[in-house]
Amino acid sequence: MHKSPEQTPCNPILQQYRRSWVQQTGRTLLLLGVIIASFVAVELLNIERMAAGIPATFSLLGEMLPPDFSRFSQWIEPIVDTLAMSVAGTAMAIGLSLPLCLLAARNTTPHPVAFHIARTLLNVARAIPELILGMILVAAVGFGKLPGTLALGLHSVGMVGKFFAEAIELSDRAPVEAARSAGATEPQVIVHSILPQVLPQIADVTFYRWEYNFRASMVLGAVGAGGIGLEIISALRILQYQQVSALLIVVLVIVTLVDSLSNHLRKEFVE
Repeated sequence: MHKSPEQTPCNPILQQYRRSWVQQTGRTLLLLGVIIASFVAVELLNIERMAAGIPATFSLLGEMLPPDFSRFSQWIEPIVDTLAMSVAGTAMAIGLSLPLCLLAARNTTPHPVAFHIARTLLNVARAIPELILGMILVAAVGFGKLPGTLALGLHSVGMVGKFFAEAIELSDRAPVEAARSAGATEPQVIVHSILPQVLPQIADVTFYRWEYNFRASMVLGAVGAGGIGLEIISALRILQYQQVSALLIVVLVIVTLVDSLSNHLRKEFVE
C-alpha cells in the first residue's frame, strides 16, 4: 500500500524544517518591521521633506566653492594638535587597557570579583561617548587639547579593553597547560604563553583605534577640545563655507595619509 507523505518516516524532519523556516521568516519580518518603524520615526521616509532639502543642499554646496585656503598656514598647528591628541589618547587607552583586560578575561583573572569589577569599568568607559566625556572634561580642566586627549583615551579603554579581553579568552590553552606543567608561575604563563598569541590582535586593534581616534578628535573640536575640528566649527559659526570646504579637503588628505600609514604599520607589526 502506498504511503502518503504524511505517513513517511521523514515526516518529523520535514515538520521540523517547516517550523524552522516559519520561525526564521517570522524573525526576518519582525526585524524588517523594526527597521521600517525606525525609518518612519526619524522621518527617513518623508519624501516631501527630503525633496525640499535637495535645493538647499545644492545651494550650500555652491556657497562652499571655490575652497578658500588663505588661512592654511594657521591650520598647521591645529592639524599637529589633532595628530598628537589621537596618538596620546590611543597610547593612554592601551596603557590602561592592558592590566584591565587581564582582569576582565576569564582565563587570566585572579578572582571572579576582579573579573566583574573590570568588566563593569570597561562597560562604563564604553557607554559614555567621547563627545559627552569631552564636554565634561572641558568643564573640569578647561578648553584645549588636554580634555580632548583625556576623552579619547578614557572612551577608548572600554572598546580596546573589551577586544583585548576577548582575544585572551580565545587563546590556545595548549601552551598555557604546557607552561604550567613545567612549573611556571601565573605571571610567567601570561607573559610567555598567552601574550605572544594575542600580540597580533592587540597590534591590529591598536592601529584601528588610532585611525578612529584621529577622526573622533576632530568631532571633539565642537566642544572646544582643540585641534582642526575647532577650526571647522569656528568657520561654520561665522558662515565661512569656503573655508569649511577647504578644511574638509585638508582633513580628507590627512585621513588618507593616516590610513595609509596605519596599514603600513599594521603590515610591519602584525603580518
